[in-house]
This record gives sequence, C-alpha cells and structure tokens, in this order.
Amino acid sequence: MAKRGSALVPERPRADAAGQSVKSVCSGKPANEAATPTTGRLHAVQIGDGEPLPLGLHECWNGVNLAVFSRHATRMTLLLFDDAAQVEPTARINFDPRRHRTGDIWHTRLSGDLRGKFYALQADGPRVPAAGHVFDPNRVLLDPYAGAVAGLPGNGASSLVSAPTPSPAPGIRCMIADERFDWEDANPPRRPWSETVIYETHVRGLTIHPSSGVRHPGQYLGVIEKIPYFQALGVTTLELMPVQAFVPDAIDRRNPLTGEVLRDYWGYNPVALFAPMPDYAGDVAPGGELAAFKTMVRELHRAGIEVILDVVFNHTGEGGRTGPTYSFRGLDNAIYYILTPDGEYADYTGCGNTLNCNHPVVRGMIVDCLRHWVVQYHVDGFRFDLASVLGRDSRGDLLPNPPLLEQIAEDPILRDVKLIAEAWDAGGAFQVGHFPGRRWAEWNCHYRDDVRRFWRGDPGMTGAFATRLAGSSDLYRGGGESPLNSVNFVTSHDGFTLNDLVSYARKHNAANGEGGRDGLDENHSDNNGADGPTDDPRVEAMRLRQIKNLLATLLLSRGVPMLLGGDEFRRTQSGNNNAYCQDNAISWYDWSLVERNAELVRFVQRLIAFRNAHPVLRAESFYTDADVAWLGAKGGTPDWHGPDNRLACLVRGSHATLCLLFNAAHGPCRFVLPTPRAEPWCVAIDTSKTAPDDAPDFGDEPSLGAVHEIGLETGTTMVLVSRRTGDPPGPSWDNRAEDGKAGEMS
Repeated sequence: MAKRGSALVPERPRADAAGQSVKSVCSGKPANEAATPTTGRLHAVQIGDGEPLPLGLHECWNGVNLAVFSRHATRMTLLLFDDAAQVEPTARINFDPRRHRTGDIWHTRLSGDLRGKFYALQADGPRVPAAGHVFDPNRVLLDPYAGAVAGLPGNGASSLVSAPTPSPAPGIRCMIADERFDWEDANPPRRPWSETVIYETHVRGLTIHPSSGVRHPGQYLGVIEKIPYFQALGVTTLELMPVQAFVPDAIDRRNPLTGEVLRDYWGYNPVALFAPMPDYAGDVAPGGELAAFKTMVRELHRAGIEVILDVVFNHTGEGGRTGPTYSFRGLDNAIYYILTPDGEYADYTGCGNTLNCNHPVVRGMIVDCLRHWVVQYHVDGFRFDLASVLGRDSRGDLLPNPPLLEQIAEDPILRDVKLIAEAWDAGGAFQVGHFPGRRWAEWNCHYRDDVRRFWRGDPGMTGAFATRLAGSSDLYRGGGESPLNSVNFVTSHDGFTLNDLVSYARKHNAANGEGGRDGLDENHSDNNGADGPTDDPRVEAMRLRQIKNLLATLLLSRGVPMLLGGDEFRRTQSGNNNAYCQDNAISWYDWSLVERNAELVRFVQRLIAFRNAHPVLRAESFYTDADVAWLGAKGGTPDWHGPDNRLACLVRGSHATLCLLFNAAHGPCRFVLPTPRAEPWCVAIDTSKTAPDDAPDFGDEPSLGAVHEIGLETGTTMVLVSRRTGDPPGPSWDNRAEDGKAGEMS
C-alpha cells in the first residue's frame, strides 16, 4: 500500500506466482494478502477485494466484508476509526473500481482485529440537483445497512453541512459490533391473532418518569421490569414505537410556553434502519444497545409476551432539500427517494421526503431490514407507519399490485410474523379495508371514529357501531378477509389519550410551538361538562364511565384489540393530541396513577379475562345469523339510524350465551331481555357500577333470576351471561391450538 499523508490508499492488486490477483473469499480461507500498514490501534488490517453480497457489513473468515450500493458514485472511500470520538480516521481506504466494484456495489474485505471499531463512508459523484445528484466528497455517511451506530449529532442540520476541508464531520459513525447473544432457549410465543391483545407503548416514556420505580429508567431493560405488570393486566403483545436509530435533538424549536428545547420524542425520523436506538440502552459502551435490546426481547418472550416494532420505511430523518445528510442522500439520492422531474423531493409523508420503496434496490433493502430484525432480534411482527407509501411507484402513483408488499407477505423468513399496516399516507392515499394482500392486518380508523361518535351520542351511529363491534365486515368480508384483519383501537399514540378524549373538547397543542396547526382538529371527543381537570364529582364519574364504555367496547369487539399504553390508568397529555416533540412529563407514564386509578386497572384486567373466557368474541370469522341477534331496547329490530344510540346484541357461544347492552343515549332506558339459554342471566359487566361490581370475578356475578326487563342509565354498557348448566364460570381450556398460526390470516 502506498501511504499518502495520514491516510491509506490501496494499490492495484498484486499477482501471486500463478499470475492471479489476490482476492478475499468470504466463504472460505482467503488468498494471501499483503499486510496493510496502519496507524493508531488498528493493528495489521489487511484489505482484499471483498464480495458484493450480502450488502452491509458482515463477519466472515478472519474479518469482515463490507458491501455498499451506489449506482451513480464515481468514488467511494471507507474511513476506519479506533473510537467513535475520533475526528480524523485512523485509516482512509479508497475503493478501486477495478477491484472493489461489481455492478453498482462497492465492496471490500478487511481482515484483522476489527470488532469494536468504527467506520463511515464518503462518496463522490455528480452534483446536478435537477437530476437528483447531490454528491459531496466531504460528507461523512452512515452505511444504510449499519447494524449499530454511535455519535449521532445533536442537531443534524448544523453538524452535517459540507466541510470546507476533506476532514470528516465529527461524531457520525457505524460500529463493527459484536452481535453474538445467548437466547437461552427463549422462543417467540407465536400467539395466534385471535389470542392477541396489543399494548402500544414507548420504550423511553414507559419508565423514564421517577414514579416508575425501575432500576433502568427509559431503557430497554426498564421494559423488562414492567413484565409482571403486563402479565397481570393480561396483554399479550407490546407494540413498541420506533426503535430504529434516530436523532432526538433534530428539532430546532422551543416550547413557547416554557422555553424548553423540544426533542423528537416519538422517533418517526430514522437515520439507521437496521440499528437499535442507542439512547435506550443507558450508559453502556457503544454497541451495548444490541445486547440490551435482545435481552428485552428474550425476557418478554420468556414471559409469553410478543414484540411488534413500529417501523418507518416511508421516509427518513434526512428531510427535504435543506435537511441534514446522514446516509441515503449522500450515497445515491436519485435512487433512494421519489423525486419530481426537476429533482425536488416528492412528499407523500409530510416529513419532507419519500423513500422510493418499489425501486428494486430500495425494496431489497427494506426486506433485508425486516429479515434482520426477525433473525437477529427475534421480533414477532411489524406495524408499518404510513404503509400506503410502500405501494407507490417511482412517480408516486399507487400500484395495483405493489411488488414490495407482495414480497414482504410472501418472504419465507417473514412468513410467521405479524404484519400491520397504517393504510394511509399524507399524499391522499386511504386504503383501509382494501390494503393490498390478505396477510396484512390494518389499523382500523373507522373503528376508532365510529365507536367514539357512538359513545359521544352523535345521532344515527347505532348501525355503524354494530358493524364495528362485529368485526367490520363492510371493510373485510368482500376481499375474503376476516375480522382479524382489523386492528381495533379507540386511541393510539397519534391523538388524545383515552383520559383526554373524555376530558377535552378540543386539542391543546400550544406547547409544540406550531401555533396550533399540528394534530387533528376533529377528534370526536367530549369533555363531559368541563374542559380539562376538574373537581366536580359528577363530571369525573361520567368520564370514568365513558372510559369504561370505550374499553369494554374494544374488548368485546371481534378483531384484534389494541390498547394505548397508560389508558388503563388514565394517563394524560393535558389535552395535547400530537405530543411527538414532548420528551417530558406530558408524554411520560406517571405510574402513581396506577394506584390512584386501581379500579380502572382492575376493570381492564377483568375485560381481558372475560374476552379470553369467551372465544366467540374473538373468533376469526364474521358472525352469522346463527351466531348473533341484534335487538332494540324493546326487543324488536334496532333503530339503526335513529337519534338515540341504543343497542342489544345476543351472542351465542359454545359454552355460554352473552347479551350485550349499550345505552349511549342522553337519558336512561329499559331493555327487554331475551330468554336466557339455560341458567338465568348473570351480570358480568356493568359500567355504571364501581369496583368490584363493575366486573365481578368469575363465579361472583349476581344473578337476575326471572327478570325479563332491566334499566340502564345513560352512558352504560352491561354484559349478561347465561351458561349451560354445569359449565365452569371462567376459562378452563387452552384455546391456542384451535386458533391457527400466528402470522396467518384466514
């Protein structure tokens, strides 16, 4: 190797005695390679040609192979560092296109002691913005396939601008991390969809509040400490908000009310798709986040709890033209992003850029990334943010049969994982009920809106409410799908918490510093007589009852229920319905509310237990006339479109008959009861009562005896049970085997 200054540049390959070029072969022992002189602590690193596949950095015989895609780059440089804080690299290796390029892939093989070291890339090429090319040889870039990253800048826009000299910007590094891990025979639970109860939460927000009482607040390991709570509650699956590495301090704005610097709390602006968020690992050495994340998954699996990741493949944290450059823009902007004919970024995401998901290269990267999280981290599924973008072509048009969505659904590695689509985007696509492919479950926003409006008392909502309760056949039956394609939710991270839904008539987002322009304006919420916190006992009683009504509806509905974390103990965001930038007490879980709202926590526990005890509520097929009868308050046909939202529903299960009564009208009413199946009706749920009478333990439900009519107060859900004589009152069977495979839809 010829030494140029402090950097190392490989010479042309030398020939061995037989006249063959020296070449690394990752599948076996490499040919002899000349030792490369090094500086610093990178001892005796040898450089070989390498292989073009697989992409990214992978260990091979006595070293690592690095392969990076860039079609339009004319020069690629690899920077090696001993530690993440170094400004100048220990070694700089220019790729010789004759040796280190195959097609559009730049590659090399490094042998030697490299584990724990760091690397980055620089790419040169045309700078023609109108054609989409914005190469800058001075920018330091992440490998798009990097499995671990360190030193992400505090504010991307200021620290990643082009440097006036060839020196790299400080801080941004990929790590050659140790991926070995002992899973200790802890296997994924593989829960069927019909058995799934999802709990959506945020790794940091779950335990960062001082009230959490954990030893690892805000960390992956802190999630483990809440496992007993999840088990007691009865949830089966955690859906974690983004853990793909992002830059929390990328928001250049302050809270206008307090002056506090705002941060990207949610994390929907990834910069390294394959790398777990380092900040959630606490004070560990770089790369320690891999073991921390895997430990979290292992212990959740050991407890029978699945892990679904909320993943972002529709855009990146690079934003629009004036945004920071971390990776994709600097390596091949014209390939990775959807661009307009004049080279501007098409924005179907509301975040400044849109990934060109159905380009074969980008499509392959996304599938590789999903496989990576399944194989390396054992995750059980994915929720795809703004998933309609994944069905757009390079012009931004929606494809009738998107190859990416088909490839994800049919990939042999991903066949058993759960796939959930947020079936819309910011470019006008709305595909709820007809998202391409039968394997995909969908966030059902129709469920959210119709259930909210029914319980708010909006006139004419009885028919829509019954449709959602029964599994949304209007959306899924026509495509040959099932109720299990519907992920039912009343609240999610995106919007009000459940407490705020019944406490605020409008959003209160001033703290976000966007002048109230952010967040949905139409939330179908109701403050029940006073806006925000109140000491009025009547208002508080009605709010609690409405929360119970909404939760009861969710867990009595066919489909897959999803709880927003903290709703079960009335977590509040003080009326903020878009707390994406609030990494503070607005978003954090205040665990003192668990004790303060113990009645509600118990109620949710009983609802989940009741759902488990009655498989008819979570069956994978739509109700037939033999399964269900819909009744009005007087026992006849319901007034589907009338002004008063009142409904009775008789559900016939194999072990018991259920009578579900809902009164969302602005006044009490009496319901004529159908004749019980065998034993007299017993009251299993009554939201007008306080604990424990709102949801008695199995076997303690009060009997109605020979009563043929019952009164319900305004805003009340009541569930009656009539069991066959001799049947046990609670769950006494294992239904897992009869419900089918975890990742399959019928």
